[in-house]
Parts: sequence; C-alpha cells; structure tokens
Amino acid sequence: MPKFGVHSFVFIGEWNTDSGNYAIEQAAQAGYEFIEVPMLKPAEFDADSHRAALKRAGIYATCSLALPRHLHMPQHPDEARTFLVQALNAVEALGSQYLGGCIAYSLGVLTGVPPTTAERETVAQVLRDVAAEARARGITLALEPCNRYETYLYNTLEDTRETILAVGVDNLKLHADTYHMNIEEEGFYNPIVRTADVLDYVHMSESHRGLLGSGTVNWGEVWRGLADAKFSGYLVLESFAAINPDLAAATCLWRPPRQSGDVLARAALTFLKQGAAAHQLQ
Repeated sequence: MPKFGVHSFVFIGEWNTDSGNYAIEQAAQAGYEFIEVPMLKPAEFDADSHRAALKRAGIYATCSLALPRHLHMPQHPDEARTFLVQALNAVEALGSQYLGGCIAYSLGVLTGVPPTTAERETVAQVLRDVAAEARARGITLALEPCNRYETYLYNTLEDTRETILAVGVDNLKLHADTYHMNIEEEGFYNPIVRTADVLDYVHMSESHRGLLGSGTVNWGEVWRGLADAKFSGYLVLESFAAINPDLAAATCLWRPPRQSGDVLARAALTFLKQGAAAHQLQ
C-alpha cells in the first residue's frame, strides 16, 4: 500500500518555526501519515522544534527543495553540492529519510536552448557525490522533472530516469508530479509504467493546483499506471492554498485555489485512498 502525505504549502505559504509546526499539526489532524517539508533554507531550519512537533503529532516527514537561482547545478556545481549537503544535514537532524524535488536545478532558470549533454553529465556527477553523502545519513534522494516553462533541464519522466540510471545508485529515485505530467507527457499511463523501476514519489496535483478530480488530469490513467507499475511509494497531495511571493514567482501561480487548505487536504485524502483501494495498490 502506498504512503499518503501532504505538502505543507497546502496549509501555509511560508515555512518558519511557528508556521511549520502549525502545518505539521494540521497534516496530522487531516489524517495524513506524513508531511512534505520545504527544505528551501536549510541554514535557518529549526530541526529540533519541528522534530518535536512531528513526534507530538504522530506523523513523519519527507523533505523537498528547489535549488536557489544562484545555485543552478549545471552552472554552479560545486556550490550546489555544498548547499545540498547542508540540506542533508538538516534533513537528518529532522529525523527524515527523504529529500526530493528539484534537487538539480533552479526553477525559472531558462537558457533558451535544450539541455546539453555536458549539463546533464555535470548533474550526474554532482548527484553521485550527494547520493553518497545521503547514503551515509540513511537518506533517499528523488529527482523531479518540471514543465518547460519552469525548467529546460528535465521535463519528462523518461528523461529524468536516464540521469538516475547514469548516476547508478539505489538511493536516487524518480519524483513525478501529475501537474507537470499534464503539460509534458503523452498521457499518464505509459510514462508511469515505463519508469516503474525508479519511480518512488508522486505529487498528486490537479491541473489547476486545486481540488483533486476537478481539473483535466486523467486520474483513471494515473491510477492504472500506478497499479501496473506495482507502485508502493509515496503519494503526496501538492496544492498551494497559501501563496508567498517567492512561491508565486517560481510557479507562476497568481491565484489560490477556491477551497481552503483544510478542505483540500481532507477531500484529497479520501480521493487518494479510494483510488488506491479501487486499483488494488498493495
């Protein structure tokens, strides 16, 4: 059976000590097993407070990030490596064992041309080093492709899988996102099945980033693909009920969903559990 989680931005627009602990409490009250924590500023992350909050709430955390603009990995590999190791230290201090997201690039950095072989080789080299650091801490990494308007580097699941296989370690996985798939993929079923060997984490996100099932994502194909891929990893509601300026700029999300975070979270958990049960995800 997959594990069900919720991104903290469903409840809050910016992570700090107080808002983060509030989001942890809300995720637990909504019935989720875990919360996805944005590890965007690891140097400012209050791991001790959040670890205690997770214990009180009875849930655990995964973490995610996008590299800062000035640390886009193909252009600044050494600096990106240093930042990711700092993030791993914060993930470990939190008691988490997972770091996914845009760990190889910065959202919004576009070169005007497709990715080069050299750029992707640089990414593979750096991620190989970071994966070794992650392994020493018992942490799994996951690389997420995003749509062409947010990055040029990785847009499809199969492209991303190629780099994961090139890195050649078992603690680097594929992080999919149905919002980005809805833009970039030729359907949902085939990309999921073709990358089943590395797929471990999925942002379950609607085409408008709001209520699951109310947009244009073909959820029937998603569930069939996950079932045939024998998926047993992490399924995470990603929506942005509260928007901060940095998030809005990175995602070009200028209006919030129609529903509150609590409504989105509770409705999504029902949607996810029903879908998983109906397709016999074990």
